[in-house]
Amino acid sequence: MSDSNKILNTVKDSPIIHVAPSPHIRDIKTHTQRMMIDVLIALTPVVIVSVYLFRMYAVKQLLICIVTCLAAEILFVRMRGRSLTIKDCSAGVTGIILALSLPGSAPWFVGVIASVIAMGIGKIIFGGLGMNIFNPAMVGRAFVMIAFAGLMGAGSYENITGLVDAVSGATPLSALKFNNTPAIFTHLFWGNTNGSIGETSAFACLLGGLFLVFRKTASWQIPFSILLTVLFIAGITDLAAAASGMLIVHHMFGGALMFSAFFIATDPVTSPLTSKGKWIFGCGTGILIMIIRLFSGYPEGVMFAILIMNALTPLINRWTNPQPMGEA
Repeated sequence: MSDSNKILNTVKDSPIIHVAPSPHIRDIKTHTQRMMIDVLIALTPVVIVSVYLFRMYAVKQLLICIVTCLAAEILFVRMRGRSLTIKDCSAGVTGIILALSLPGSAPWFVGVIASVIAMGIGKIIFGGLGMNIFNPAMVGRAFVMIAFAGLMGAGSYENITGLVDAVSGATPLSALKFNNTPAIFTHLFWGNTNGSIGETSAFACLLGGLFLVFRKTASWQIPFSILLTVLFIAGITDLAAAASGMLIVHHMFGGALMFSAFFIATDPVTSPLTSKGKWIFGCGTGILIMIIRLFSGYPEGVMFAILIMNALTPLINRWTNPQPMGEA
């Protein structure tokens, strides 16, 4: 073999090295499993409140989604001929977040289908963790929301003995939008309202969310910019309608805003990498949430807003890509 062929073969066999602008700092404590454990800890207050309010309905939904997500991960990973990734806890986290975003009254097969779609189409089809474009839990929830709209109504509890009365009626945003019936602030804050099992208690979501921010598992820019944007638009709407703060309270503490701002929008895989990009992502999400809430037939718009911004994340990363020092 000639020297030129040897050099050519060496070049072909050499790994492709991508060079990025310095500084290059690696935190050995930051890895997938540690981040997922942080999320599990942060979700604990939300899970506790959901079980307290919705009793066995919450337990059922959590067990269904967790078990199905783990089983679906094993199945789809094996189908792709790759090694299992159960130990990173990401499938379990997806199952918990998905369950908390569903109403406890939804039939068992809704949770199963949502979990399979979340893991198969939302995650594994893209190549697995770190390669998915959309948040897997929201992909699963969006599918069942469209396919089983009637079963996804949070007010479908019937003949429930021992369940808190406040969680057996319409959701706060639905009651306000369609019946002009406001909810009490303390009920919104502590969770004595109806809705998906993980979204009712703003206090529990804030408590867990602030833990994620403190641990730097979640970037503070994203939830802060989402909440600030919703507060600004809700404030203008409240002043225009002379609602005396009623609209602000409902849009800030009702629905899935707090839960999604801290636990879903901050997903590091489907959100921008740069600080400027995170602000754009958060503000865009907040604007879309309020557009859907105010001008569409849906009382809630968080899920669709996050999925739309997930699709724009690669473009936002490109727009906000930092320029290397010294480059014109």
